[in-house]
Amino acid sequence: MKPTSHMRLSLKKLGQCLIKDERGSLIPAVAGGMLVLTGAAGLTVDGARMFYVKDVLQKSLDSAGLAAGHALDVDNMEADAREFFDANIASVDNVAADANMVITVSDDNEVITLSADATVSATFMSIFGFGDITVSASTEITRETRGMELVLVMDNTGSMRHDDKIDTMKEAATNLIETVYGDEETNTNLWVGVVPYITQVNVGSAHDGWLSADGQTLVDTGFPDTEWMGCIAARSDGLDETDTPPTDEPFEPYYWQDTDYAEGWYYKSGWQFTHYDNNWVDEDNGDEITIVESNDRDNSIGPNRGCGEQITPLVAEKTKVLDAIDDMAPWSFGGTATPMGLAWGWRVLSPRWRGLWDGSEPELPVDYATPFMDKVIVVLTDGKNEFIPPSTWPDPFPGISDYTAYGRAADMGHASVSEARDDLDDRFDRICANIKNDSVIIYSITFGTTPDATVQTAFENCATNPSFYFHAPTAASLDAAFETIGRQLSNLRLSK
Repeated sequence: MKPTSHMRLSLKKLGQCLIKDERGSLIPAVAGGMLVLTGAAGLTVDGARMFYVKDVLQKSLDSAGLAAGHALDVDNMEADAREFFDANIASVDNVAADANMVITVSDDNEVITLSADATVSATFMSIFGFGDITVSASTEITRETRGMELVLVMDNTGSMRHDDKIDTMKEAATNLIETVYGDEETNTNLWVGVVPYITQVNVGSAHDGWLSADGQTLVDTGFPDTEWMGCIAARSDGLDETDTPPTDEPFEPYYWQDTDYAEGWYYKSGWQFTHYDNNWVDEDNGDEITIVESNDRDNSIGPNRGCGEQITPLVAEKTKVLDAIDDMAPWSFGGTATPMGLAWGWRVLSPRWRGLWDGSEPELPVDYATPFMDKVIVVLTDGKNEFIPPSTWPDPFPGISDYTAYGRAADMGHASVSEARDDLDDRFDRICANIKNDSVIIYSITFGTTPDATVQTAFENCATNPSFYFHAPTAASLDAAFETIGRQLSNLRLSK
């Protein structure tokens, strides 16, 4: 606050009197000097307090503006801004009083203007007639809506049927999508895909053009009385850890051939003695399999046995994403292979696959490092990488394990299930690193009590940073994890 004209006149007269007064010449000079020194000290002390309050006021406004800019719902802008402003300005409670903020949002909701003032009570300067000093600050935030390609890589293995875990996961994933989309069916530059995985992933039978010549022949002749449903085998020589498209290196179809490795009792509408692995003849009626019977989850037999729900590539419509989440269900064959699901999540996002995904827009996925575009994967498991070992099968059992997209454990060159599990763990680590090298953001979740410390550490290391990893032992903690991720993804879309 500046001195009033009356105060300036009084100070001027006091100075003139001191100069003209010839009585005790040293005393007036000392008095005048003390007056100047006192004023200087007061200005220094009160000025420092004033600049401190102004600095905090400006930072409080900036944080409030960013909070308002991150709000997906325009109705929440002012409430979010005031929450951040009040929390930050509280640090000057002992110095300033009556801090007020005004927020104004433009008609198009893109520009947010904030201003604030606070009152600082003068101390030393009050000697010279200064009372309260008002400091002001202002800021302007322009909301920049980023785009995002998001893929949910979700565990659909048999263990997800226990304790309603599959339903809990679907509900939490649905809430995340609702958070990201808000009330809209589509949002600017937002596309989402869903990758259900077991030990194999289903890309859809329409993509038989991705297969090698031998694979095409197998699809045409090796699936009697049924059809190839779209599950893919893992490529060899490290290609299963890359985003190499089929135009560079084709795939082979996942194919669980007719086997009668073992006979034993198993439960199917009562205890029955049967060929236990995958005999294509239906033991109930002796008929060959049909397309319907070939993939009936627990009762599944045939070459597609254990081929789960199909990938949903990047789509714009919220309804399609929610339908894909709702269609997921647990499958009890083969085990768990998170590296397979993660690799396919990467391929859904990779620009090397642009134009290859039926049902997705031909210009998708966009290039890496496209300005104002983020690529994000959320990967979840409820267990650990697993090959199902023999139980009632004879010892030694040919192949050591169930059939998977990697073949059986012996096909991978391993003499035991534990060796094959370690192999999958190593592949998972390398795929995580490869994805992050392409600047894809990874959120990772371990769900339930089965993931041990080793699995939790692997998933934490896979995440882009430790705060993007969540261990959710309960349904409530899984809901909270997806809610947090949803809020963070919303902020990613609205921060420049």
